[in-house]
Amino acid sequence: EDLSMVTRPRSLPLLTPYEKRDGRPVRLWTTFSADQIDLNFRSIDVLVDMVRVMLAYVEHGADILRLDAIAYLWKEIGTVCIHLPQTHMMVKLFRAILDAIAPHVLLITETNVPHRENISYFGDAGDEAQIVYNFSLPPLLVHALLSGSCAALNKWLMTMPQAQLGCAYLNFTASHDGIGLRPLEGLLSDDEKLAMIEAITGFGGLLSMRKAADGSDHPYEMNIALFDAM
Repeated sequence: EDLSMVTRPRSLPLLTPYEKRDGRPVRLWTTFSADQIDLNFRSIDVLVDMVRVMLAYVEHGADILRLDAIAYLWKEIGTVCIHLPQTHMMVKLFRAILDAIAPHVLLITETNVPHRENISYFGDAGDEAQIVYNFSLPPLLVHALLSGSCAALNKWLMTMPQAQLGCAYLNFTASHDGIGLRPLEGLLSDDEKLAMIEAITGFGGLLSMRKAADGSDHPYEMNIALFDAM
């Protein structure tokens, strides 16, 4: 199968070899790493089991459910396998189930992608996540503090669309995943991003990389504590 179009958030193999219980070799889809095997939501059994897991969290008192890296949920060979219509339909389904059973529970989507792609998870009619991580904010804050200029940060803030009624952005400064760089696409020039990366690595920070469609590696996240970054 031709998997060359698949969007990669890591510079690691997409397929990982494993052994089944009977010893047969298989290669399974691992978007992020070999210890994190993807689930096939095309299977009704998988879907039902995961809905049960979701509702178990609700039963134990969860008020907010985070859909981690949800953009990569659905796969169609021959496509980029990110933000597919089926993925958005799954988020709508999770939202509809919660609205029917536990309407007080909120969904938050975690999508470390460019800003316009990120906010698409509100849904066209506000029928997907009630909250999305505001992923462009952390790297823009770091850039403003390191460069001494808040021009890019202010321009982004002034052009950011208002969240739909009943929805909200989650403003945050850093996460366990590091400071994402893809959310800067279209917001900073290549030279500005490079200067920030060089400053961060100069302070001892590390970079996690992603593999582009042409096989080249690109910085994906800056991994450093904000105290060290400053």
